[in-house]
Amino acid sequence: MPVTLTELNTGDAAAFVAVCGPCYEHSPWVAERVAALRPFSSREAVHAAFERAVAEAADAEQLALIRAHPDLVGRAARAGRLTSASTGEQAAAGLLALAPEEVAAFTRYNAAYQEKFGFPFVICARENKKDAILAAFPRRLAQTAAEERTTALREIGRIAWLRLCDAVVEG
Repeated sequence: MPVTLTELNTGDAAAFVAVCGPCYEHSPWVAERVAALRPFSSREAVHAAFERAVAEAADAEQLALIRAHPDLVGRAARAGRLTSASTGEQAAAGLLALAPEEVAAFTRYNAAYQEKFGFPFVICARENKKDAILAAFPRRLAQTAAEERTTALREIGRIAWLRLCDAVVEG
């Protein structure tokens, strides 16, 4: 059940983190850093504060944030060990009911990506479907490490925005 922006602004810091922490996969530190900045005038303002916290985070923290994301169609997904948000996002993209050859393609791409960049491929699955995600792998594998880190953080921001919209309603 979503909370209102008013409730988010007037609750204690722990309540804020309980609502907003899951916006960033296994990384409640983002919400912890912005809780003291309340009140926020809109969800957009909350998200902008989140984005600033991520941008100002140490390199190691940013890398840990990226690494907190599961591989798409990875072992955790196939074993049913994703967060409920990740499960819903992968399902919405059509990633939980793939043919064996599609699973094999994701496995190959995930391995190549992890080998090159040292973190999982992150894309906003709710804004993409299976074919678009598969098509994105070769393009993103062609990027430099710095470009791809920026891309991954941008995608994480998109994921966080959609999760925030699910968790908080204006009012």
